Amino acid sequence: MYDRTVFADFLRHRREALLPGDVGLRTGGHRRTPGLRREEVAQLANMSCDYYTRLEQGRGSRPSRAIVTAIATALRCDDDEARHLFDLAGLAPVARTGNRCVRGGLRALVDRLGDVPVCITTDLDDVVWQNPLADALRGTPLPTSATLDNLIRRWFTDDQDRNRIPEQDWPAHSANYVGHLRITSSRRAGHADVTALLSELNEHSLEFRTLWERHEASECHLEHIRVLHPEVGLMHLTCQLLLVPGDELRIMAFLPTGGTDAAERIELLRVIGMERFQAVKEHPNPEPTTRSTPT
Repeated sequence: MYDRTVFADFLRHRREALLPGDVGLRTGGHRRTPGLRREEVAQLANMSCDYYTRLEQGRGSRPSRAIVTAIATALRCDDDEARHLFDLAGLAPVARTGNRCVRGGLRALVDRLGDVPVCITTDLDDVVWQNPLADALRGTPLPTSATLDNLIRRWFTDDQDRNRIPEQDWPAHSANYVGHLRITSSRRAGHADVTALLSELNEHSLEFRTLWERHEASECHLEHIRVLHPEVGLMHLTCQLLLVPGDELRIMAFLPTGGTDAAERIELLRVIGMERFQAVKEHPNPEPTTRSTPT
């Protein structure tokens, strides 16, 4: 719903908070009102002063998406302010792109969760960080190259990921991935990374194409997950999902499910991981073994 009164108030207060120098206009001279003049905002937004004045006075019909975008740019709104302006106009805000930067405070937080597997993904399920226990759980350390480690791509194109989940659980995981991707693609339609992933999945996975054609969308995630680890056996885990507003990042922490032996198996994962780390540290470049041929 278009809240014209609050929308007008926001425009006025935001305009009055800006100085000419903030938007690249010449300063100096006597100004009767604080901040920018209405005609200056209208000029920056490439619209008539009369039309902008009607909006600031709460008159007229709801502005279009193009108009709100132009005004948000003219008023130098940051991401949060622009989203708020779209909300007041009764329009869906312009979607943020997936962020791949893990800020220092967030990194400090997840570093304290070292007793359980934790990974951080973008809104498109690109893994941007994971702790050593998550390395061991997934069997997939993060690549050091520019290659993206995408959970959805791996699930539908890599048997290694499938083999770590009991086969009877595959349909639920597939539906979960497709439902989340449907929501993200609707919110970020036309973005290059979304288009590229959809094209790749449609080309290489019949299962994905079949599920995608159902148009099922859901932000729900699988809370209870079973992992069939090749070294420690079947693990019952509870996935706690935390969202990072603004950065569009998702923190997934895999806790041992109560009433199971998952805590002991996670501890075994830790031991295995430490042993591998020590082996690599002691023998970073092992010499190839030459097998002698009997005569």
